[in-house]
Amino acid sequence: MQGALHLSRRQSLQGLVVLGAGAALGGIARPSPVLAQDISDEDIFRFALNLEYMEAEYYLRGTTGMGIEAADVGSKPGDVVGGKQVSFETPAIGEFMQEVAENELAHVRFYRKTLGTDAVDRPAIDFDAGFKAVAEAAGLGPDFDPFGNETNFVLGGMLFEDVGVTAYAGAATVLKNKDFLAAAAGILAVEAYHMGMARSTLYRKGEEAWKAANAVSDARDKIDGSDDKDQGIQADGKANIVPSTPDAIAFTRTPQEVLRIVYLTDKDGVSKGGFYPEGMNGTLKST
Repeated sequence: MQGALHLSRRQSLQGLVVLGAGAALGGIARPSPVLAQDISDEDIFRFALNLEYMEAEYYLRGTTGMGIEAADVGSKPGDVVGGKQVSFETPAIGEFMQEVAENELAHVRFYRKTLGTDAVDRPAIDFDAGFKAVAEAAGLGPDFDPFGNETNFVLGGMLFEDVGVTAYAGAATVLKNKDFLAAAAGILAVEAYHMGMARSTLYRKGEEAWKAANAVSDARDKIDGSDDKDQGIQADGKANIVPSTPDAIAFTRTPQEVLRIVYLTDKDGVSKGGFYPEGMNGTLKST
């Protein structure tokens, strides 16, 4: 893995913004935006389910060589491209990743059970194209394979976990149903445990892993919006396992910012790309 990118860094938090509704890839003008007050709790849970499908597929394929079973992906699921079982040289890391895989599958099942007939099917997911673009943006080299070894696999997981935590933190500002909010808070806590494990594991791997993780962080920060709200695992010459505000509060991302990262675009009006070649399923699907 190559050294970190030196991208521009910005300082501040971004509040909730209007969320663009469906538009084609390529910068076509968007139709009327979906305003924050028009977003339902179910919309947010369907958005989260899209993310959980991707996380569960990633960790299951890396730990078992197989993805989510047919009973848990809906009646017309999209295809999943890429992924294979990882050879873990450190038994403890293999056990960590197995537990994460079980957690993410449980999240998929929770959302599907809670949403019932309103649950969206698994969207098409492309790990090959997504990670190829991530590796290019972060300067990790053309041969980077997140399933190639345990360090790469944890690094790929960090890409998802950091984003998941900030997405759930953002959802807390708009969820109305207290039961939904309580569930989201509990899932946020689990994702934060995952994130802490991934970041601390990478930090213990040494300087090469630090640089790669910081490069992924910088690449995310470049596309998610105008604010600097991403942090690598090393800052000012010391460990930075907990990315947070100066008040030690986890920062938030809007669905729009999350979509920029998983679609791997810095443009508005994009409704597919990156890890989701056909876009997410549901109302919240456009940057």
